[in-house]
Amino acid sequence: MKRILWLVIVSSCLFSLSSFSKPLPVEAFASIPDVSFITLSPDGKKIASLMRVSNNELEGQVINIRDTETSKDIFPVQTDNQKFVILSLKWASNDMLLIESKYPAIRNGTPTTETRLMKYTISDNKLSSVLSNYSLTRFQWLPQLQASVIDYLPDDPDHILLQIVGLGSKSQYESVINVSLKTGAIKPIQHARKYFEDWVIDRQHNVRIGIYRDDTSYRIYEQKAANEEPRQLWQFEAFTEDEIWPIGFDHDPNILYVSAYHQGLKSIFKVNLTDPALAKELVYHDENYDTEGWLVYSQLKQKVIGLSTNIEGEYLFWDQDYVALYNGLNEALPQSHNDIRQFSDDERNYIAYATGPVESGAYYFGSRDKKQLYPIAYRYSQLPPEVLSQPQTVHYNARDGLAIEAFLTTPKDTVAKNLPTIIFPHGGPISYDSTTFDYWAQFLANRGYAVLQMNFRGSSGYGFNFMNSGLKNWGLEMQTDIEDGTHWLIEQGISDPKRVCIVGASYGGYAALMGVAITPDLYQCAISVAGVTDLEYLVKSSRRYDNSKIVKKQIGDDYDDLFQRSPISKAANINVPVLLIHGTKDRVVRVQHSEEMYDALKDLHKPVKYIELENGDHYLSNNEHRLTTFIEIEHFLSTNLGVK
Repeated sequence: MKRILWLVIVSSCLFSLSSFSKPLPVEAFASIPDVSFITLSPDGKKIASLMRVSNNELEGQVINIRDTETSKDIFPVQTDNQKFVILSLKWASNDMLLIESKYPAIRNGTPTTETRLMKYTISDNKLSSVLSNYSLTRFQWLPQLQASVIDYLPDDPDHILLQIVGLGSKSQYESVINVSLKTGAIKPIQHARKYFEDWVIDRQHNVRIGIYRDDTSYRIYEQKAANEEPRQLWQFEAFTEDEIWPIGFDHDPNILYVSAYHQGLKSIFKVNLTDPALAKELVYHDENYDTEGWLVYSQLKQKVIGLSTNIEGEYLFWDQDYVALYNGLNEALPQSHNDIRQFSDDERNYIAYATGPVESGAYYFGSRDKKQLYPIAYRYSQLPPEVLSQPQTVHYNARDGLAIEAFLTTPKDTVAKNLPTIIFPHGGPISYDSTTFDYWAQFLANRGYAVLQMNFRGSSGYGFNFMNSGLKNWGLEMQTDIEDGTHWLIEQGISDPKRVCIVGASYGGYAALMGVAITPDLYQCAISVAGVTDLEYLVKSSRRYDNSKIVKKQIGDDYDDLFQRSPISKAANINVPVLLIHGTKDRVVRVQHSEEMYDALKDLHKPVKYIELENGDHYLSNNEHRLTTFIEIEHFLSTNLGVK
C-alpha cells in the first residue's frame, strides 16, 4: 500500500513551527488546490487526480494517473486554467478516464460558458472528444453544453447516456442520447419535448422523469419508458413552498426519492409512483436546517444505502454494513467531516475525503478487508490543522428581531478584543457559509484580522421563510443584516470600530460596495471581487438566457428601483478607499460591472483601484489570478487598516 502514497506531501517544517500565529506565505492560501478530484478505477488499481503544477513550463494543473501496482505515473492532460478549466474526472472503465471541462465563449454576441467531455484511453495513450466529429454533424448547431452525463451505465462500460440539445424538431430542448465511448457514435434514446429541461434515469437505465419549465412554472412528469406518454406528478411555481424535486430512484423502479419542504425545512422523502395519492414518506428531516444532497446507491447490493445530507458534509447510512463502516471512519478521523467519495466495484476499497474547520482537506484510501485507512494527499499541503484558526459559531439578532447565524474566525493565539476586522458576506446570495474550511477567512485571520461571515436573510439552509425573505431584497434587509452583524461585533468589543473593512466576492462584492455607500461612516474601506454593481444591468443582461424570468422573480424587474439599489447609483456617497478586482471572461457577473464602477468613482475623484484579470473567470480558477488577487487584497488592507 505504501506505493500509492505518491501524493502525500508533508513538510516537516510546517509541523515543527514554534509559533503557528506567524504569517504564512500568501501562496499557502491563494494557490489553487495541490490535489483535487481523486477518483478510483472500478477495479481499485488506478487512481486519477488533478494536481497543481508550478514550473517554468506550466503554471496550472495536470491530470495524474497512478497505477498502484507498478507505481507508474502518466500525465495525459495539462491546462493553465485560462483556455479551459477541468471540472471533474470519472472512470468509465479500468482503461478509460472521462474528463469534463469548461471554457468561455461568445455565441451571437452573448457571453457563454461551454462544456466538453473528453476521454483518455490508457491502453492506446489517446486523448479525444467523447462525441465524434461525424456525430456532431447530426446536430442542428454545435451544442453549448456537451458534458451532461445522466447515466454512466455501470453494466455497460462502453456507453454513457448524455443529455443534450440540438437534435430533432424541438432542438432547443434537451434530448437523451446513448454515446459509444469507443467510436463516439450516438443513438437517440429520448426525444426532446417542448419545455422539458431535465431528465432523470431509473436504476434500470430507463428515462423516467421529465422536468418541465415554462418561465417560472414547473411540472414534474413520469413515464414508464423513454418517449411514452407522460403523466403529471406535481406542479409548482419557483420559490414556493410546494416545490418537489426528484433526486433519484431506488432499485425498485416505482420508488422515487424527492426533496420537499417539511415543517418549513427541506427534507428527503420517498414516493411510491403506483400510489394514486403519491403520498410522501419522510426519510430524513433535520429540525434546524435544510437537508440537501444526493442518494448513496450501492451497485453491489442494488439498493439505496444512505444519503449525503450536505449538512457539513455528513452522511446518513441506513444499511448496517455501511453504518459500521462510517462509524469506523469517524472514529479514525474524529476532528473532521468525512465524506466517502467513491467505492471500487466490489465495495471493499474506497476513497474518503476529510475536511473541517481546521482541516483544509485530506484524501484517504480505505481498505475494508484490511480495516486500514491510508493517507493519499493533502488538498492544501501547506495548511495542516496546526496553522489554522478555529472558527466559532455565533448568533446575533437583526434590527427586526430575526436571528442570524454567523461564523467568527480570529487570529490564532490572539485575544479576540479590539481587533482589525473584515466583514465578509458570502456570494450567491442563495448560498451559505459554515464552519468548514474557508481559505479566504483563514488567510485573513492569518494576517491578523477577525473575520465575520454571516448568513443574512436570503441565504439557503435555514428553511423556506428565511430564504424567501431575500427575494427582491438586495440592498434592503439583506444589507442591514450585514450591517447589524458589524455593529454586534463592535458592541462585543471584538472589533476596533476604526479598523473595519467590508470584503466580498460576487453578491458579496455588491454587499461590500453597498455597505460603504449607505453606511459611509461604518467601514474604513471596501473590496469587491467580481462584484455586481448595477442591478438594472444584471437583470437586463439575463434577457438572452432562458432563466430571465427566474432572475426577475429573484431580484426584481422595477428597473428604476433596481438602479437606486445599485452601488453605481451611489458612487458619490462612497468616501473610503475601494479595491475592485474582476476577470475579463467572467460569465457569471460580467466585467462591465467593475469597469463602470471604477469609471464612476474615478470621475468623482474617489480613492479607487481597479485590478483587471486578463482571461480571468468568476472563480479565480487560474493560479496566477488567485495569487494576484490575494496579494492585492493583503496590500490594500495593510494600507487602509494599518496591519503589517
